[in-house]
Amino acid sequence: MTGDLVKGAVGGVLATAVMSAVMLAGSRMGLMPDQPPKRIARAFLPGHRNRPKRGEGTLGAIAHVGFGTVCGALFAAACRGRRAPLGVGVGYGLAIWFVSYEGWVSGLGILPPASGDRPGRPAVMAAGHVVYGAVLTLAVNGLNAGCPRAPVGGAG
Repeated sequence: MTGDLVKGAVGGVLATAVMSAVMLAGSRMGLMPDQPPKRIARAFLPGHRNRPKRGEGTLGAIAHVGFGTVCGALFAAACRGRRAPLGVGVGYGLAIWFVSYEGWVSGLGILPPASGDRPGRPAVMAAGHVVYGAVLTLAVNGLNAGCPRAPVGGAG
């Protein structure tokens, strides 16, 4: 189990880095003016929740990597040393996006839900989470090389 958590954490860091590149590309294309991790950090720092604050970008990046690492560890623990189908990882990434942006992030008033947000941000973030899930799956599967493939449902 500890080995699975470490493999997933490593995969989570790598997947978060690649996902962040998608997010930066979306920002540079003008599809989202600021990064959601920065907005989340801003909301939790002292002061008005919607006003820019010193250190929010750095804190947002650290929190984003931390969240991606934990989610990666949980994914690998669920795989229990088995290789997962790519579609399972992509679905996992999209589930993280949905639970975050339609759930706790919008519930706390940090960003609107995807259906009420500016058109570019939900598309970029959904694409980023697809990339996260795919890269996470490939990384964990690579670290689990030689292990049996998990059934499509992930149980086994």
